Amino acid sequence: MSSIQQQIIRAVAIAIAAVSILLSGCGGNSGASNENLPNTNRPGQGGNYSGPAPATDDVQQFKLGLWDKLSPTNRCGGCHTSGGQTPMFVHKDDINIAYSEANKVVNLSDPSQSRMVSKVLEGHNCWESSVQICGELITKYISDWAGGASGDTKKIDLIAPADKDPGETKNFPSDSALFSSTLYPLLTANCAGCHRESAAIPQSPYFAAAEVDSAYAAAKSKIDLGTPANSRFVVRLRDEFHNCWSGSCANDAAQMLEAVNALSSAIDPDQIDPQLVASKALNLTDGLAANSGGRYEQNVIALYEFKTGEGVTAYDTSGIEPALNLTLSNDVEWVGGWGIKLNGGKAQGATSNSKKLHDLIKATGEYTIEAWVAPGNVTQEGPARIISYSAGVNARNFTLGQVLYSYSFLNRTSETDQNGEPALVTDNNDEDLQATLQHVVATYSPANGRRIYVNGEFTDDEDMTTSGNLNDWDDTFAFVLGNEASNNRPWQGTIRMVAVHNRALTQDQISQNFDAGVGQKFYLLFGTSHLIDVPQSYVVFEVSQFDSYSYLFNAPFFISLDPDVEPSNIPVKGMRLGMNGREVTVGQAYKNMDISLNETSYTPDNGQVMSDRGTIIALEKGPEEDEFFLTFELLGSNSHVFLEAEPTPPGAPADGDPVPEIGLRNFDEINATMSAITGVSTSNPGVRSTFETVKQQLPTVENINTFLASHQMGVTQLAIQYCDALVENSTLRSAFFPGFDFNASASSAFSGAGRDLVIDPLLDKGMGVNLASQPDGADVRAELNQLIDKLVACGGGCSADRTETVVKASCAAVLGSATMLVQ
Repeated sequence: MSSIQQQIIRAVAIAIAAVSILLSGCGGNSGASNENLPNTNRPGQGGNYSGPAPATDDVQQFKLGLWDKLSPTNRCGGCHTSGGQTPMFVHKDDINIAYSEANKVVNLSDPSQSRMVSKVLEGHNCWESSVQICGELITKYISDWAGGASGDTKKIDLIAPADKDPGETKNFPSDSALFSSTLYPLLTANCAGCHRESAAIPQSPYFAAAEVDSAYAAAKSKIDLGTPANSRFVVRLRDEFHNCWSGSCANDAAQMLEAVNALSSAIDPDQIDPQLVASKALNLTDGLAANSGGRYEQNVIALYEFKTGEGVTAYDTSGIEPALNLTLSNDVEWVGGWGIKLNGGKAQGATSNSKKLHDLIKATGEYTIEAWVAPGNVTQEGPARIISYSAGVNARNFTLGQVLYSYSFLNRTSETDQNGEPALVTDNNDEDLQATLQHVVATYSPANGRRIYVNGEFTDDEDMTTSGNLNDWDDTFAFVLGNEASNNRPWQGTIRMVAVHNRALTQDQISQNFDAGVGQKFYLLFGTSHLIDVPQSYVVFEVSQFDSYSYLFNAPFFISLDPDVEPSNIPVKGMRLGMNGREVTVGQAYKNMDISLNETSYTPDNGQVMSDRGTIIALEKGPEEDEFFLTFELLGSNSHVFLEAEPTPPGAPADGDPVPEIGLRNFDEINATMSAITGVSTSNPGVRSTFETVKQQLPTVENINTFLASHQMGVTQLAIQYCDALVENSTLRSAFFPGFDFNASASSAFSGAGRDLVIDPLLDKGMGVNLASQPDGADVRAELNQLIDKLVACGGGCSADRTETVVKASCAAVLGSATMLVQ
């Protein structure tokens, strides 16, 4: 007998034992109302104003959007008010004077460019620990005044960038040897207390990692090879006095600059090939911000965009007080292009500030949880907590979580328990949750109950729980991302944005927010006027930092900023992306382009679409230093023949770890296989209920090395249910066990040929026949005979249904054994 056969026989015996033990106890948005919401401002904001009424609707919008937020004395109200410094844009005696003064320092068409914003970014009277967050908040306040909160999409005006030819560029060496001998010793000596994974409170990026290659990869984005004095390592010490180690930040900054200079001076610059047909060059920061407007945020009460990129705080930039800032703890790292990656850590707010969710959501009786997430895998259960407002595993107001391929939504109402159960879970067969970036929205309203939307589409999962009120919500809970407040339901993945609204978003609003996308995006205008006879002509890409390691270039189009000119039959072939003096080697999605720029496809307002594709290229130095350009095989009358390099022959593959030749069926495969063997439908009520109960106890991967004893118990419970459904259905059992007399007593039904009428079909259908590798039928038959002997040894005391019970047990022993599980 083979070793595999022996394993299967042992598994049959285990299944039989388990069977013996188990059988021994055999519509529309309800937000149409116009009730007044509670005042969300702190004392001194808006509600205490007693001067002249706003003269116009715009003055009123100014008051609600900006004045109410900046008038407290701990912000701008201590200086820029009546009798204080000019401009008096928070004048407390006359809102109309404040309105006139504010217009001098704001840019309503582009709020981020307002003098009010640039002033606070320079460090002027920021009330948070990050000037960037103060800048973001004031930008939002001005946008709210300008109408940005209304949900209207703002058109972005394209502006010509400065002409810049692709220049000499210093690029990082492929290996870490130079870094190891210049900058790395200084970083490990002075920064390892925080920027190392093994630190007591680790902070990413881990540029002081014990492994030099990992440290080198993390440090690149903080180094400016062209202008070492602008390197983030130097700036943090020189201008921000961040963790100086000697007592003199100036001395430490000079020492850091010397190390960066030593690294930079040892690198020779790359020069662009003069034969290339190249556009003008741009850095990401030369682009136009493409994030203005587009999202519906009229009722946002908490918002996280993760723009700081460092530190231990994720700021709430909703503008609704109190700010529900989150503290990052344990294994959490920042992701480039705005986001955080959770590897078992969490981001949690104070219970006192989390209370605003309780107050503002109870006031409306409805809400929305919105997020852009990228789950780390599809094997997380629990549910693993993505977003939660709770106290622990058994008490919550709401939770959005993950169960394998499904999203789970728990919501506490008068019709649920204190844990928000029963949960609304997306159908596992639909596999709505994937390990990729997704826009997920969970809404609740009394009219529609709970709903879940993925990538702008309703999942069609119906909430079977009666809608109730939110009166039982607890205001002592904490708002948490990536785990439970009690730290025992971790979720792994990346979060790029989170918003909480105190209204249930409509389908149109959800679609609008999905279409707006996520992350920091720019329009890059690559100049081509020097190559073709079209003034102010550009190839425009939407570009974003996709993650800490790459950029996303998307949907290029051609346009001239001169509205009076149009292209006339200009050929474009073989467009490629270049970076830092050379064409990139991976990600050339436009190299097969062959189009003509012409009047038919071109409009002065929108230009001409060149491709609807996107592509990802690797980050090298970071968004401030990487320099991009385009090249063409043919553009107008300019051409350059591109020769594909011969690919490097692959080396011999390394020997991997030994892999078992056999594997396991996973939970869905187990369910389908049992159905196929018995003929019982997976939709059978008893089967479906049991499967939902034990699904999380069944194997999720096919690697046999992951098999646990708990898996076998789950398999056995499901097998018993299938066999029960089989035997209880007279049509199915007659087809499966032809000729067997189920009405006979147990003492006679299994005597003589009767026993073979049960065992033979089980072996044929449950074990297969004439297979290259299968257990020895005689051994399995012997195990089943022992089980039947034991179960019929009840003499005259056997119950009337004992015959059916023995058949169910025999069936479950085979169905729940390795004969089914192993593949």
